[in-house]
Amino acid sequence: MPNQSQHLFPVSRRKPVTQLEALAPTGTPAAENLPTHDPLAPDAPTRESSARSYPARLPITLTWGRGARVRDTGGDEYIDCLAGAGALALGHHHPAVDEAIRAALDSGSPLSTLDLATPVRERFIEQLFSVLPAPLRAEGRVLFCGPSGADAVEAAVKLARTATGRSGVVAFGGGYHGMTQATLALTGRRSAKEPLGALLPEVHHLPFPRPYRSPFGPVDAATDADLAARLVAWALHDDYSGIAAPAAAVAEPVQGEGGVHPMPASFATALRAHCRQAGTVLVADEVQTGLGRTGTLWASEPIGLDPDILVLSKAVGGGMPLAVIVHRGALDAWQPGAHAGTFRGSTLALAAGAATIREVVQGGLHQRAAELGERLTAGLRAAADDPRVGDVRGRGLMVGVELVDPEVTEDGVPVPDGDLAAAVQSEMLRRGVITEAGGTRDAVVRFLPPLVISDEEIDRVVDTFVAALAAVPKGGTA
Repeated sequence: MPNQSQHLFPVSRRKPVTQLEALAPTGTPAAENLPTHDPLAPDAPTRESSARSYPARLPITLTWGRGARVRDTGGDEYIDCLAGAGALALGHHHPAVDEAIRAALDSGSPLSTLDLATPVRERFIEQLFSVLPAPLRAEGRVLFCGPSGADAVEAAVKLARTATGRSGVVAFGGGYHGMTQATLALTGRRSAKEPLGALLPEVHHLPFPRPYRSPFGPVDAATDADLAARLVAWALHDDYSGIAAPAAAVAEPVQGEGGVHPMPASFATALRAHCRQAGTVLVADEVQTGLGRTGTLWASEPIGLDPDILVLSKAVGGGMPLAVIVHRGALDAWQPGAHAGTFRGSTLALAAGAATIREVVQGGLHQRAAELGERLTAGLRAAADDPRVGDVRGRGLMVGVELVDPEVTEDGVPVPDGDLAAAVQSEMLRRGVITEAGGTRDAVVRFLPPLVISDEEIDRVVDTFVAALAAVPKGGTA
């Protein structure tokens, strides 16, 4: 666990705080709020499943958060570029979100109401529809799903199958849509599903445009996008593709877990046109991109994706568990009760979500994300004189740096170096910045900071990345 002496580039050191001060309201005894052991100590009892993953790369115990900062049990602060995998658009404990949650509690409103009407629910719906893409704002319908993005993706596929009477689904290599049985079938990472046997049937994967490491070999970005679009046309229209007319095509406007690959506009418009021609429902998974992260409110809008179903979670719940799909009215083919779930009416999540939507829009935080994203990307690209930086890419505040071994190439492109990315992530943590990792061989260091991060904090993130990379010797670890 990092301590202050280990921080070579400290964010800040506040006065030492007890976990009581960090976690509990005034006057609450510490013993009522704290574990009786350090959960990361070597001799700590093992109570959580081995599926837990983040502590292996981020061995810290967090007790406090405000804005883009978090603090651990040792009093050390970090700039949080993980932010709940992008869920915390307004950062930790934004006053508007805290106030909305407190107001909901103080009102005495029922905390869970299934799909019964409440004033809080209606305010969330009004707030959401006021900012949706124009076609969905005009005639869309919203469905509240279970509390996770995977629940919403499953609901989208189920609706597409119901509305079309078809069963197949087209997805894309490198895509990520969740870890349930059905969403794993859609996910484009083979190693995640090989141990599980049969998943959702009739799922067909096509290549996603990724010009730095194109599945089509050494081609330029325009050719990469064009070839990927041609394969979509072949799959959806050619009798000899072997693919029965699918109910849905599911895609992310920016692939996140797959390594931060923005969808080119030329591919997006082609995908839209081919799905419309084939009668295939186009589903945009904006669980991570939605509500301003990529520099516009919705990542699908500026590229012309124009989805039939928009899948939302993470930021739309203000950091609380909430997931919805918004779909064209023509698809509203379900009978009452055809899709249900217990946690479709969490009052606190709806209150937090409505406050977050309002703050993002009124504060122009999506535009701010575009500006800060340019600042972050430019700074990271300045480190590209190190040959181990293969590519810097992304949109807005959804940015990835692919680290490579420059001495080994495939098709003229250096191979991804996951060990280097892990070492840089660890060194950045030691210097006071929390990041994510993903992509091929987990070689992409990912940056998903809150949209409220400051210019100074962005600059510190860049400086920390540069220093951390320099601290990792070639062919070794920090």
